Amino acid sequence: MVELICKRLLLAIPTLLLVSIMVFSLQKLLPGDPVLAMAGEERDPAVIAQLRDEYHLNDPIPAQYFHWISNALRGDLGMSLRTKEPVTQLIASKLPVTLELSLLAMIFALLIGISMGIIAAVRKDSWVDHTTNFVALSGISVPHFWLGILLILLFSVHLQWLPASGYVPLSESIPQNIKTLLLPALVLGTGLAATLMRHTRAAMIAVLKADYIRTARAKGLLPKRVILKHAFRNALVPVITLTTLLFGELLGGAVLTEQVFTLPGFGKMIVDSVFNRDYAVVQGVVLVVAIGFLLLNLLADVLYVLINPKMRG
Repeated sequence: MVELICKRLLLAIPTLLLVSIMVFSLQKLLPGDPVLAMAGEERDPAVIAQLRDEYHLNDPIPAQYFHWISNALRGDLGMSLRTKEPVTQLIASKLPVTLELSLLAMIFALLIGISMGIIAAVRKDSWVDHTTNFVALSGISVPHFWLGILLILLFSVHLQWLPASGYVPLSESIPQNIKTLLLPALVLGTGLAATLMRHTRAAMIAVLKADYIRTARAKGLLPKRVILKHAFRNALVPVITLTTLLFGELLGGAVLTEQVFTLPGFGKMIVDSVFNRDYAVVQGVVLVVAIGFLLLNLLADVLYVLINPKMRG
């Protein structure tokens, strides 16, 4: 297990290096000059020259990259060109919101999607299977912002059970924190549950046709034991892969949901930094998301081994 983790970490180093080079190079192609925006309406040449020196924008591009990556390795992702705050501080303030939202949404998705996928596979071609497929297709097709607005009208305006928007930190009030995240997590979780349901169903149908499943049934094992212990365990590998990818997408892609429910999350910060040409924030955010994806892939590899000991070799 330790050897596997070390190998994956070593493979992650060139990947991160390549990602950092691509991010730094592509952001140079963005239109506009952030220094002109920072200099204000007067755009004093002396101020512009000072800002370019301060942010090393007069240096050659390779020197700018080396300066940025060397600071990033020490945990310094630079200063926001717009707010003058450290990028690490901005990320530390926004990431927990999206991380908590993503975890809650993934819990909803796993509970709903996997259970529906197993039932649909066991009752293949029955009315239960057709109904779950219809529900899954609806969950994938419905836009998040539209579903969010409907849930706000139902649970916030009419029933008045949950707040329509805003965010209460976990440190201030656990019940209020959960209430503010329930609706957005449900919105995100429905789409993920639909995707997980279809993949779980396909994986379970393939496994249920295997010879060892027929053998287990011939031995007289309880149907529940055959399905949950033998079939589902071997169908988990593609489900784990999909779950890690979906969770990684949530960290950087919950923009519309955060906008509808006015959540000060990570996704909204990404969009704002791109529109404001805040290069330091864009670079730091993409680097953090890339690290998140690599860590999730590492977690998936570890779970593969834990679920299927044959993969340890």
